[in-house]
Parts: sequence; C-alpha cells; structure tokens
Amino acid sequence: MASLASKEPNLRIMRHLIISFVLVPVIALVSCAGGRSPETLQPVRVGMESTAVNSLIYIARDKGFFETNGIELVLDDSYVSGSAAAAGMLRGEVDVATAAELAVVRAAFDGDDITTLGSIDMFTHMKLVVRKDHGIETAADLAGKKVGVPVGSSADFFLGRYLDLHGISRNQITTINVQAPDAVAAITGGNVDAIVTWQPNIIAMQDQLGDKASILQVQSGQSMYCALISTGAWVTANPKLVESFLKALVEAHDFLSRNPEQGKAMVQTILGYEDRFINNIWPEHRLTIRLDQSLVLAMEDQARWLIENGLTEAATIPNIRDYLYPDGLMAVKPDTVSLIR
Repeated sequence: MASLASKEPNLRIMRHLIISFVLVPVIALVSCAGGRSPETLQPVRVGMESTAVNSLIYIARDKGFFETNGIELVLDDSYVSGSAAAAGMLRGEVDVATAAELAVVRAAFDGDDITTLGSIDMFTHMKLVVRKDHGIETAADLAGKKVGVPVGSSADFFLGRYLDLHGISRNQITTINVQAPDAVAAITGGNVDAIVTWQPNIIAMQDQLGDKASILQVQSGQSMYCALISTGAWVTANPKLVESFLKALVEAHDFLSRNPEQGKAMVQTILGYEDRFINNIWPEHRLTIRLDQSLVLAMEDQARWLIENGLTEAATIPNIRDYLYPDGLMAVKPDTVSLIR
C-alpha cells in the first residue's frame, strides 16, 4: 500500500487538473462578457441617416448592447434622408430603417408592407428662418412672400400647420420647392424670403445673415418622431430577433438616462459635431424608445393633410394600427407601449 507521502503529488496533480477544467470555461466566458462569439450573432441590417435622431442606435452599437443581445449590427448610415432609408428597406437593402413618421403614412397609402416597431426620438428641430430685411417679423408678414420648403415632406406638413394656426391661406404665399442641401444658398441669395429648414443649415444661415434673419417655431410645439420601421414579412419571420434588437435600444436608453453627459459626448464624437452644434440641437431631442398613442395621432393628422392637399389618390385615412407592431416592445418593456385599443 502506498504511503500518504507518495499519494500527495498525485493528489496535487488531480487538484490541478480539476481546477483547470473548471477555470478554462469560466475564463472563456469572462473573455466574451462584452459580447457573444461572432459565430452565434445574428445579423440585422439597419439603414438610416447619419443624424442625432438615431443616437440610441449609435450608443447601443458603441456600448456593445447589440452583441450582448446576440445581434451583429450591419449599419448603413449613408442614406441622405429617412425617406430614402425607408425606400431602401422596402427594396430589400436593409431589414430595419429609421424615418420620420410621414414616410410610414405614405407607405401605408401606397399599400407597402411596412410596420412600425416604435419611435426612438421625439424632436422639434425644424424652424422657419425668415428674412427680416424682406419685411418679415411675424407669421402675418408671410402673406405675399416666397417660402422655401421640400414640397410634400414633413417640413411641408409643418409649414401648412403653421399657416393654418396663424390664419394664413396657403394661397397667400408662393411655395418654392427647396431641398435641404440648397436651403442656405436659397435664402442667403434672396431666392426666397423665408424657408423651413433644420440644423446645420440654421447655424450657417445665422452666420451669413446675422441680424437680417429671425427664427420662428414652425412646429408650434408638435414633435416629430423618428420611427423604427421594418417590413411585416421580416418581423413575422423574426419575432425573437426583433425583441433582441429592441432590448439593445432599451439598454441604450437606460445608459443615456444614467449617463446623460457621457451619452451626449459619445454622439458628438460619433457624428463629428462641434461643441456649438451639439449644444444647440441636444435640447431639441427626446431620445426614448416607445410606441404610444401620440404617434398614432400624428400619423393620422399627416394622413389627413396628404388627402386635403392632393398628395395621395386615397380618399380615406388608413387604419394606422394596422401599421404598428407593439408585440416587440410589449415583450421587452411593456411600460413603453401606450396605445388605445
């Protein structure tokens, strides 16, 4: 029979082997704590414009929330607008896109297979820049003036609402179709007397026009929404993937709520914004993920506007609830869903 002394080296070897078998998997798990291995991630292609309305997506990406929820984010933020991203999604270029809610309403009128998972921003960034040296001080002074706006866009919708609220007929102004890239040149060159636009155009206009320009609140307190959209077919085929994607965005919102300055700095770095710019626009955004009745009301309001202005051949408003997918957020964070049944 072997002595205890002769057994001790063997016992040490056994203990070492047992510890090794236990620790190796633990170490592997720790090393993957920031995300799953690439082989287990499911790709989700996202198309959007490179702007602050998409801050939650950028934060979720850079904090690794997509990976920890099993998603490989394939991001294309080169689209020139939300409408372009929505169109790209409908062509199959991406699985998910972000766009202002008007893009969803237009798609609904066109009978497209589109659904809204929620909104990730409520913002009031559109302004009406007017030339004071052209005789415009208040809304009433717009009568008889040339006003630039991207015709048929959300900006056009808010211009129409603004005119209605101030008792001005659309026939009393001359509407000039001016797209965002041409906005600064249009007003500084005097081609229009006023223009509906947003940043960074507003800062450029202020720098060039100085006290010749004034800014009016064209949205009149009504928010726009950055809608998170997909096709009904993709959502139906990938309900769990939708939940994982939304969970990553909920985590991004929670991070931003706990660390507002750090989140703001992250977005500023990602988008390359100067201090003046980020400080100007940041208060205009309410970065939160939700799906509530206010979005439905906004979309119905825009649907009526499209019909009244002959921008659709439809005569009735579509049932907006048919273009919403509340199940994803209900599964992830029910208190973010507030819809009237």
